[in-house]
Amino acid sequence: MRRTVFTEDHEDFRSTIRAFIDAEVAPHYERWEHDGHPPRDFYNKLGELGVFGITVPEEYGGAGETSFKYQLVISEECARAGVSFGGYGVHVNLCLPYLLKFGNEEQKKRWLPAFVAGDAMFAIAMTEPGTGSDLAGIATTARRDGDHYILNGAKTFITGGVLADRMLVVARTAPPSAENRRTGLSIFAVDTKSEGYAVGRKLEKIGLRSSDTAELSFTDVRVPAEDLLGEEGRGFEYLTHNLAEERLGIATTSYASARAAVDFAKAYVQDRKVFGKPVAAFQNTKFVLAECATEVEAAQSLIDRCVEALDAGELTPADAARAKLFCTEVQGRVVDKCLQLHGGYGYILEYPIARLYTDARVARIYGGTSEVLKTIIAKDLGV
Repeated sequence: MRRTVFTEDHEDFRSTIRAFIDAEVAPHYERWEHDGHPPRDFYNKLGELGVFGITVPEEYGGAGETSFKYQLVISEECARAGVSFGGYGVHVNLCLPYLLKFGNEEQKKRWLPAFVAGDAMFAIAMTEPGTGSDLAGIATTARRDGDHYILNGAKTFITGGVLADRMLVVARTAPPSAENRRTGLSIFAVDTKSEGYAVGRKLEKIGLRSSDTAELSFTDVRVPAEDLLGEEGRGFEYLTHNLAEERLGIATTSYASARAAVDFAKAYVQDRKVFGKPVAAFQNTKFVLAECATEVEAAQSLIDRCVEALDAGELTPADAARAKLFCTEVQGRVVDKCLQLHGGYGYILEYPIARLYTDARVARIYGGTSEVLKTIIAKDLGV
């Protein structure tokens, strides 16, 4: 079907991103996966390219765009090449909306220019060893002490946690009330060089290996009161504010991965010969690719509609949940079938389909598990 979501400006941007990936990412990506993250100066290159500041207002050094479509282009181009930009997604898609929505003028002037340049990388710390999707169970505390807060606790599964310069830490500033466990949470933009702030283990994952994920601990970390994001005690409300965009970002990456898997498989089966003829000549191959391509087309249509809705300020949490649920499930099925078409070579990491396979599994877990999303959708249905 003819796609209408992009303009000529978006396609020009696509060409720029594709050339950047070919020159600055693809030749080094194997090393990044081995090290567990890109080199720190790569983020400055992204800053020079302007991708961190697309939606940042011009007065803070950004381009002032409001459309999510540029992020969609980046997701598609990274998937096409079988690479990622490391901590880019957390920095831009997760952290930036909080800074723009809840940061005061002084904080925006202090943080955003460095954010745009890649001089200050941001990440967010919500999950704790004893809590996953249940954010109301957060036990990390921040106690007011004059013009500072004293932060104590631990976090885990923190993407971007190794290289982050500022960490948005969700902590308890008051006990939960008997009526509502979600009260008493606040968000702090913590300087990772603070005394008592420690990065623990860099966690070894089965996928997304070029993106650093770490355990963090806080021991009497003194956080200036001016680094409180928004108002004290409204942290849970703030977290739910960005869930629709966060989940759409994951859905977008999942759809792009599935589309790339079909492209990789199609190229492989046309070149690979079995019993004297291309694998593509077998009916089973044709049928599998036809099934996968159809699912990808459906996912693309859903993504395009959701991006238009987000840009118009009309994307609901339930619709974002539908997009993430559907696209991550499509990703799992399609990537698995496309790996099968590669045969034994699909299990070898030098082939991008193998990386797509291991990267895909977490998409049904982070940002809200598929089971949590089904609960949200069912509630929206009134059941």
